[in-house]
Order: sequence, then structure tokens, then C-alpha cells
Amino acid sequence: MFTRVLIANRGEIAVRVIRTLRALGITSVAVHTASDADARHVREADTALQIPKYLDMEAMVAAAEASGAQAVHPGYGFLAENAEFARRCAEAGLVFVGPPPEAIDAMGDKIRAKATVSAAGVPVVPGGAEPGDSLLSWTDFPALIKPSAGGGGKGMVLVRSAAELPDALESARRTARSAFGDETLLIERYVENPRHIEIQVLADTHGNVVHLGERECSLQRRHQKIIEEAPSPFVDAAMRERMGAAAVEAARAVGYVSAGTVEFIVDGTTGEYHFMEMNTRLQVEHPVTELVTGLDLVELQLRVAAGEPLPFTQDEVRLSGHAVEARVYAEDPARGFLPTGGRVLRLAEPGGFRVGSGLAEGGVRVDSGLVEGGVVGSEFDPMLAKVVAWAPTREAAFRRLDKALAETVVLGVITNVPFLRALAAHPEVRAGELDTGLVERVLPALVPAAGPPDEVLAAAALAFHTVPQGTDPWEVADGWRVGERAWTAWRLESRDGVHTIQVRGLPEKSAEIRIKPPGDAEVAVPARLLVDGAKLTVTLAGRTHHFTHARHDDTLWLGRDGQSWALTRHRIGDPGDRPGAAHAGDGVVRSPMPGTVLVVKAQPGDQVSAGQPLLIVEAMKMEHTVTAPCDGRVTELPVQAGQPVDMDAVLAVVTAVSSESPDSAGES
Repeated sequence: MFTRVLIANRGEIAVRVIRTLRALGITSVAVHTASDADARHVREADTALQIPKYLDMEAMVAAAEASGAQAVHPGYGFLAENAEFARRCAEAGLVFVGPPPEAIDAMGDKIRAKATVSAAGVPVVPGGAEPGDSLLSWTDFPALIKPSAGGGGKGMVLVRSAAELPDALESARRTARSAFGDETLLIERYVENPRHIEIQVLADTHGNVVHLGERECSLQRRHQKIIEEAPSPFVDAAMRERMGAAAVEAARAVGYVSAGTVEFIVDGTTGEYHFMEMNTRLQVEHPVTELVTGLDLVELQLRVAAGEPLPFTQDEVRLSGHAVEARVYAEDPARGFLPTGGRVLRLAEPGGFRVGSGLAEGGVRVDSGLVEGGVVGSEFDPMLAKVVAWAPTREAAFRRLDKALAETVVLGVITNVPFLRALAAHPEVRAGELDTGLVERVLPALVPAAGPPDEVLAAAALAFHTVPQGTDPWEVADGWRVGERAWTAWRLESRDGVHTIQVRGLPEKSAEIRIKPPGDAEVAVPARLLVDGAKLTVTLAGRTHHFTHARHDDTLWLGRDGQSWALTRHRIGDPGDRPGAAHAGDGVVRSPMPGTVLVVKAQPGDQVSAGQPLLIVEAMKMEHTVTAPCDGRVTELPVQAGQPVDMDAVLAVVTAVSSESPDSAGES
């Protein structure tokens, strides 16, 4: 066994690998970029080295050599499925903890992979591919476009008609080129209402190949998995045996070694399954398999890489209980799931991680790259953590997951935790009636439009209503007047608008609150605020509410039951509109997320129509098209392709036709 291993990755997967290395007594070596120097994986590793980029193969190999590592664990993403990186490790005398380069090549190219497994008798989805085929001539709709070299759903585009095909191909090709360095595409018949079920396989260098059962990964949005579970509520023992055997044959067909996952599209009515792709690495959702098998997949990867045979046979694999995982993303469901960012001001995660069983106390495990004080930027994937629950039954596992999500606190960064709780509680999800289109169909019910409740507004107003104390009663600024105390008005901005709350009295003793929605009568109710470290308690009209809180400058963050609210104090004289937001109809186009301008589709002086694409902004490998808010002329365009931008940064100004002078309206 190795004595020192370098982890060629970052975030939660690097932390996950470090924990197994520590349990095995192996020295862990982390790598980081300059902006990631204080990241959690750097703090938890035994030693760390700085590199220019995580995709810099030469720097990664040099770091491994300089550290004295004998092996490199690539995690997932970045270089994990890069055959050239595996070759360079071998050339440097380093063991790549993963499959041989030939297997990565064979399965990394989806076109070649389909041909290989089809020859081995594994059913595949009908489709066409480049080079050789003109994808523009495809006629079998709906269809799914995929980058041949890609994975993780990036660049996949669903096309329902021939009219959509050219733009879809352009977008998929651009994403494939940017994300994978290869713009080759393939197109496949899209299976309506499919289930996405994958099989975990393990293979060693002694010819042994086994599968560890299936994972249900049908809960997706934009082809990105959200909640995964094992085993699948759709798969019985006979179907598991058939799909497992097909996955094993697919792995054997390319001489596979290490942990890998064979993904299938399954007809939810007939149970017919087709090979989709093979991920030649550890999967994000590997914890659910670990929890139902009791196996540590990272440890098994290391043992296989060290030349050991698998310590069990297929007949010895047992599945026990049920596990479900939810992915915590830095994204805002209320704004179309756009990526978010910021500094983590307060963090509380349920459960923990215990190598071996893979479970923490209470049947909950958290794999996380978060650390209090850390910055979440737009440079990397938006996934922050995974909350995983195990129980003897599926129903109990989902109950534990909901409780664990309710205990998750991330203040300073907007996350999808409330959305995850709503999705996990949806009746169709609880019944196991899943398909890959379910999330999109029920989305409005999962993202309610309601603003902050009254107790949140009251807590924020009272927190800002700090009253200086003194020994002289005339020095206490509590608004006392002859007759009655004066009211102090606080204007607080949330994502839903600006709210006016009136306060009078001493918050920590006895105060009154007036929250006046438009058109409603003013009603004063008694209120009280207590602050104890990170805990904030507000009593409003006789009802007590508890929050976790954190404050940064003029913004107060409150968290409860997995939900969080950010309320920003407006100082006297501030306008009532959202800071940074455009006035309705003013033609100012702002960035919906922090990211990088990928494409500029307009020029100053261009005449544009409402809804016409102006720019494409990319963040965390996600593209967002920014469109013209009205008919008019592009009068300002202060950004260019490749330029990083903050959320709400001005990207363009479109002057409405009606507001232009008669002389200028006709110019081109």
C-alpha cells in the first residue's frame, strides 16, 4: 500500500479522499490554486502545494513528484477522466488511482463507447454521431445532443423540432469546446419519461469484475442530478441481476480497472434499458452505494491501484437498507437556479463522516468542502456539499434526509436547500414514481414565490434597531417622548423587494413592531429580541421563533429549517428600488449572476427587439443568455467576451425606440 498520495482535486471530493487516506495511515497531499489557499481540503490535508490551475497536468505531476507521493487520486471532474493525465502519471512513475488510459479513451468518447458495448451485447440508444454524419439532417425528434467527450450533463441539449436544431448544435458545440476541448457531438433518440439508473462496478488487475447494485438518479434538472438513492424503488432483484451483468460486460469490454459507473436510460413503463455512457471515475453519488453495501469505494480504489485483488466476490455483495443523497448547490431557485456566491458567514452541518461504515451518528453523513469564512466564487462547479441519509427503509431514509437538511445552515451564500426539502417531500418522489422530467413538471410547487415571513422582517428590524445604553435615562435613545414613544422606520431589502418596518421601544426588553403591507392598516404588536452568540430569538405577538444569524456590514442573514434570508438595511436617503437592479423599462441590462461574458451577440448602435439575445454569461460551466428588455437601440455595451462580471453588473443599455429622437431613430 502507498504511504503518500496526492489528491488532484479540490472541494468536497478532496476532503472525502483525505478522510479515507487518514484512516489507512496514508499521508495526504493536497493541491490548490492561489485563490483556494484557505480552502477546507487544504486545511485538512497533511501537506499542500500550490499549482497554477487544477487542469495543469504538468504542474500536477510536478507537485506529486515534489511531494514524494507514489500515487495520484483524481477524484471526479478536472483531470479524473483524462487519459493523457493518466499516461503522464505513469511516465513519471506515479500510480494513477483509476482505470488504464485505454479504458478512459474507450469510454470517454461516447461514440466509441456505444460501439464497443454494443459489440459486447449491451443494448444502446439509437443515434448518430460526428464525424461522418450530418447532425443537421436528423429527423427523429425529440432528440438529445451530447458532447462526445463530455460528462456530468454539461453541453447536453434537448431538441424537439428541426427548427431548434441549428441553435442547439451551436450551443452544445461551444460548451463542448470550452469544457472538454473537443467539440465533437452525437445525437440520440430521446426517451420520453425515462428513468436514469446506473450500476456501480469494481474491477481489479486480476480479472475480477463485480457490480455493487444500482443507484436511482432520475431526479435531475437540466441533466444535472439533484437527489440520488440506492437501491432504486423501480428495480427488483431479477432486473438488478440483468442490468448488473450488462454493466460488468461493458467494463470487461474495455479492460476496465478500478471503480466505475455504467449509466442506463430505462423505460419507466416497460423496464427496457439502454446503455447511455460509462463514467470512468468515482461518481459524485458514490456515498449511497457505500451506505447500503458497507464498503469504502475510495479504499477499494486504492487497494486495486496497489495491485491487490478485490476482497469479495459477486455472491458476497449484500445490500442493506436504503440511502438517499441530496446535493447542496450555490444557486438561487427563485432566480431560475442561477449560480450564486459569497463568503460563508455561518456554517452548521448535520451528522458528519465516519470511515468504515460511512455513517455518522443518527444515520446521516455529510461530504462537504465548506468552511466558515470561505469564499464561494464562480470559478468552479456550484456543488458545495452532499447530505446523505441511511435507514432500514426508504420512507425512513427520506425522513432522516429531511431532518438533516432542516439542520443545514449556510449563511452568506444562497443555496438550494429549501428546494431540496420541497423536492424530497413531493408525493411522487415519496412514492418512487420518478422520471428525469419530474422536477421540471412540478417546479412551480417547489419554488414558492412568498417573501420573508413577518417574524423574519421583525427579527431583522429589531436587530438593526440597536439602542445605545447610558446611565442617564435622558441618554437612552429609545424614542421616548411626552405622551408616547416615537416610531423608527426601517427599510429592509430582500430578494422580494423593499419592506418598511416600524419599531419603537427597547428590543431586548419590550418593543412594538408595525409591519404594513401595501393597503393594509397599521397594527402594532409586541415584540422582543434576544441574541445569544449565533442564536437569535424573536418573540412576536406572543409567538417565539428561533434563528441562526450572521451579519456583514448592512446585511443581516437569518437561517431556520434549511431556509435563509438576507436583509439589507437601507440608510436614510436610499431609493426604494433594489440596489443594482434595473428600473422596469429603463433598458439597463444587468448580469443575472457572477460569472464571465462568454459571447457578445450585439454591438453599440444595433437595433434590437425585445427578447433578442445580446450576450451569453457563463458561471460554473453554466450558460445564461441575456436578452434585450425592450425594442430599441444598443446605446451602451461596456463589456467584452472573456470579461469577468459581478452579479447585477451593467452589461448593456438598450434605449427604447419611443424614447429616441426622430432624427436618431432612423439611423442604423
